[in-house]
Amino acid sequence: MSMPQFQIWPMSESDAAAVCEWRYPAPYEQFRWPSWRAMTRDGKEFGDAEIRRRQYVSVCDEHSALVGYAQFFPMEGVVRLGMGMRPDRCGRGSGAAFARAIALEAGSRYPGAQIDLEVETWNTRAIRAYEKAGFKIADRYSRQAAHGEVDVYCMVFGG
Repeated sequence: MSMPQFQIWPMSESDAAAVCEWRYPAPYEQFRWPSWRAMTRDGKEFGDAEIRRRQYVSVCDEHSALVGYAQFFPMEGVVRLGMGMRPDRCGRGSGAAFARAIALEAGSRYPGAQIDLEVETWNTRAIRAYEKAGFKIADRYSRQAAHGEVDVYCMVFGG
């Protein structure tokens, strides 16, 4: 089986609105976004056109179908990744290639920056995909998330 190919494009408003419609099964349901109307009304994340332009991309498959998104959040010497895959594509074996494509894109946009991400410690499916993509656990801590206090691993991309 060949590795899936992904194309990374600036996130359009229609892609952003589509992401807001995605619904994940338990135990992943807390990763859903608010409605597009709420996102734009509140200027939240990719609901704000300028934040969307600067930080968010759409990830498409070889047929240009939207399969996910990524956020490149620049910090001092680090780019923190956020990413999400369309629910019907999750758990089907392409997560590592998806995460690796996003990490490599971040590296090309921010040469010399460390690339990392945070993942909740219970999310073994994502952790396995990130490890296969070339990330390693570097730290563990608690932080506030939209759905409450969470324990996370910080994972760093090693190429």
